[in-house]
Amino acid sequence: MQISESLLEADDRAPGLPGRVHVLVVDDDPMVRRALADLVGSRERLVTLCASGSEAIGVIGKETVDLILLDLNLPDMTGLDILQRVREARPEPTVIVVSGDDRIDSAIATLKCGAHEYVRKPFEPVALIRCVENAIAARKLAWENTIMRMRLEHSERLHRYFVDNSPDFIFALDPQGRFRFVNDRVMKLLGYSKEELCGMHYSTVVDDDHLPNVKWALGERRAGERASREIEVRLVPKGADEESREDDALTTVSLSTVGIYEEVAGGEQAGGRFLGTYGVARDISARIRAEQIVEFHAFHDALTGLPNRTLFRDRLGHAIAEMRRRRTSLAVLFIDLDRFKLVNDTYGHLKGDLLLQQTASRLRKCLRDTDTLSRMGGDEFVALIPDLDGRQDAMAIASKILNELAEPFSLGPEPFRTSVSIGVAVYPGDGPDEDELIRNADLAMYQAKRKGRNGIVFFSSELSSHYAERLQFEHDLRSAVQHREFETYFQPIHNVRTGQVERLEALLRWRHPVHGLLLPGRFISIAEESGQIRDLGEIVLESACEHLAKWRSNGTADLGVSVNLSARDFDHDDLVERVMSATRRHGLPPSALELEITESLLIEDMDAVSKRASRLRAEGVRIAIDDFGTRYSSLGYLQTLPISAIKIDQSFVRDLGLRNTSSSIVAAMIGIARGLHLDLVAEGVERTEHLESLQSMGCDVMQGYLFSRPMPAGEVSDYLTSVKAY
Repeated sequence: MQISESLLEADDRAPGLPGRVHVLVVDDDPMVRRALADLVGSRERLVTLCASGSEAIGVIGKETVDLILLDLNLPDMTGLDILQRVREARPEPTVIVVSGDDRIDSAIATLKCGAHEYVRKPFEPVALIRCVENAIAARKLAWENTIMRMRLEHSERLHRYFVDNSPDFIFALDPQGRFRFVNDRVMKLLGYSKEELCGMHYSTVVDDDHLPNVKWALGERRAGERASREIEVRLVPKGADEESREDDALTTVSLSTVGIYEEVAGGEQAGGRFLGTYGVARDISARIRAEQIVEFHAFHDALTGLPNRTLFRDRLGHAIAEMRRRRTSLAVLFIDLDRFKLVNDTYGHLKGDLLLQQTASRLRKCLRDTDTLSRMGGDEFVALIPDLDGRQDAMAIASKILNELAEPFSLGPEPFRTSVSIGVAVYPGDGPDEDELIRNADLAMYQAKRKGRNGIVFFSSELSSHYAERLQFEHDLRSAVQHREFETYFQPIHNVRTGQVERLEALLRWRHPVHGLLLPGRFISIAEESGQIRDLGEIVLESACEHLAKWRSNGTADLGVSVNLSARDFDHDDLVERVMSATRRHGLPPSALELEITESLLIEDMDAVSKRASRLRAEGVRIAIDDFGTRYSSLGYLQTLPISAIKIDQSFVRDLGLRNTSSSIVAAMIGIARGLHLDLVAEGVERTEHLESLQSMGCDVMQGYLFSRPMPAGEVSDYLTSVKAY
């Protein structure tokens, strides 16, 4: 970079845009290539098709490419290899990855490599077109900004204005590494005034761990293409001493530097004196934190922060390989809280979550740093204990856990006591791989529960009889369908603004002859696996319509009912006819019936759901998304599916008034519903604070224990009458 007394004339030339936008489609599937070309092609765009990575790199090397639609899996190289090559191109094209790889770590890797967006196959054409148009619009905007910057470079006054008001930290160092110029951004970024920092050495603001990596960049003597670019550096703000230099308190920047030389005849190569280093540091702390959060939540439980099932299995697999090499043992402990459902039913889900968090904290204290503790879901925890001499070591640790969790918990004014059941499987005797060890530890845990809970059981071959019991449960379920052992309970959905019950959600219960009244969580999965879920769907749909017809004829003509559908219901072509037959049979208008489907169902088979949901909606039946916001999915389906309402999951409602993030998320959901003109229902309203927070944000329709628990059909009429009287 040369310093001159004269100013350059403004230069309007910039690479790439404007003119025809050059789009490069890279996919080894000819049908996909042609489909993408047809979607994005137009008179204003030049579309080039490539079937391999080498073809694409050849085009990028010879021509200016503005946008690349890139598949990750190519015959000669991966999409990540091409992304690395793309970053070397000038101008650097915008890349949208279009891939069938649905692993979250693949998405994270491509975004880290500079991809603009990650679109999974099969893609929604409208959504892909919108993504392409947004990318081109952003590129055009960037191009226009480049032109503007090039035009303004000739004016020192305007240049100084933009430097001082840049969102980036811009600085100049002397040959000894001392700051001789900094822009105004330094005050907000690091807390120093310009006067304070000028004269200080750069090591004052660079984290000690990063100094060796940036020594050459901050003493940069190279200019042009060889200069340092986009080096990640952690900077230390003013006032941060050694003890407080935590990662969260530091600022991560992307640093680019270039050497500055005195202009002489012939320029730098002719011997211009080195004046120092010019640098630009862009704050990327928010991006780094976002990437860390996404990666953390992909492999950790949101409630306890413990590794989830995926991360646990990975660590267990590595531990088994290490124990096999060293010819030693490890143990898997399956830990389950006893009667945890009673805690939720008695004290509410908020106290239940608090119990899980305190349990996780106590379990950590019982384990070594080399052990792994995971929450598998619900009230189940699993611990990996490597480097054991035998079963006696596993027994000692399990006993320690049992004693630790026997101490009272602090869930409210009164101490709360609980217990755990622990199943233990020891490698190599109880299983050769992670799946069998986890399964056998689970079997041992259930044996501990059968023995009266609050105990420890080691796996043995006799425990395989557990599977026989499951078969018996499946047999009982078939008998229950034949003998009509099922009951439909109803939970009211209130409009707190009008004071009326708008509809009731139908909830199935099984009156088991031995185990008593069972909730769906005990039998729905077995029904799905055994093919009996269709029968259960028929039972609850028929019961809901039958009872609703009676209640409407008794003076609640506007009352509606909601029925949950299983993923398996959408596998049958006659779903629409079965639903409409039920409404006609009981003389109900289709609009009185609302079918609830979950986000996980949408992810499993969007096409089948969309097709049948559209037909149901055309008949007048309402469609609601249940447990909204609990799955990793695109919000695009809200625009493409014929949805009538969304139901905010109780996990978000439960923390209202306790966590700012929950309030922000719920407010965003309410905004989405309003923007798309959808009805909105908040689930899990248990406290007055929940009601008041939701009302203040504009949500008036609610469901939860604050109003009523699910009740038998015989109690609904009296309840409706009491609501009217109130």
